[in-house]
Amino acid sequence: MEPIGRMTRPATVARAAVPAPRGGGFVLTAAAETAALPATGALGLLLAAQESGAEAPADRQAQRRARTLLAELTALQRDLLAEGVGEERLDRLAALATQAAAETAATPSLHETVQAIVLRARVELARFGRA
Repeated sequence: MEPIGRMTRPATVARAAVPAPRGGGFVLTAAAETAALPATGALGLLLAAQESGAEAPADRQAQRRARTLLAELTALQRDLLAEGVGEERLDRLAALATQAAAETAATPSLHETVQAIVLRARVELARFGRA
């Protein structure tokens, strides 16, 4: 079995066409363009928080924990595709999720993002009977 390469989604925007008031053709509405933008995942939210200049020490720590937790979830996915998941991996994931859940970021949106990543980790742990 060969590993799957990095998958990316093309950045396309669905365009809604509306009949032009006069003459023929169609006009693209601005609302249709903005409504069809793709949703951002947890990593995108982390990057947005980082770019906004979140300088509070609590935010930096929360970002580090979230990146570490995402890396561990990615490693868990690789293990599932390769040789299987070991107890050591699940122990690390559980410890990281517990630590990240206990911390509070200064920025509310960052805190919500970290908690969403923690929830995802807990779902994965529950799949292995480690809830």
